Amino acid sequence: MVETYKDWPEKLPYALWGYRTTTRTSTGATPFSLVYGTEAVLPIELEVKSLRVILEAKIPENEWAQKRYEELALIDEKRMRALYHMQAYQRKIARAFNKKVKPRKIKEGDMVLKQARPIPFDPRGKFKPNWDGPYIVKKILSGGAVRISDLDGNEFQEPVNLDKLKRYFV
Repeated sequence: MVETYKDWPEKLPYALWGYRTTTRTSTGATPFSLVYGTEAVLPIELEVKSLRVILEAKIPENEWAQKRYEELALIDEKRMRALYHMQAYQRKIARAFNKKVKPRKIKEGDMVLKQARPIPFDPRGKFKPNWDGPYIVKKILSGGAVRISDLDGNEFQEPVNLDKLKRYFV
């Protein structure tokens, strides 16, 4: 939208207006309508009179105030509808994400590799190993934690998260 780096302050209100009056996929509503309870009147609707502007102009002020009060009373319902829409959208996104997740089938006695912790200022740089091991799974705890030991039988004190392990095939 801007031609030079100096003219962005003049264009900012238009960009914000566009952002605030665009329907969001996640909520199914515009941010403007969720805040004020009604859709925004676009500047073009004032120049070329739209049906909504004509109807608003012809009603008396007390009727307009009553109608506006009713719209504001329904704003909670509109916000709840947006919340339900957002929850359904999040479930849809989670379902799509979970389709790609492959569960790790690690059981007690399996040999695994553990993800290596990054060592600051490692002289090997990008050539340092990404995985340590192999280790043996001693016990699978609840919540995805695993107790492992090295090949000599020395067990680690703290458990390791299951997502930091991968199976090791000899």
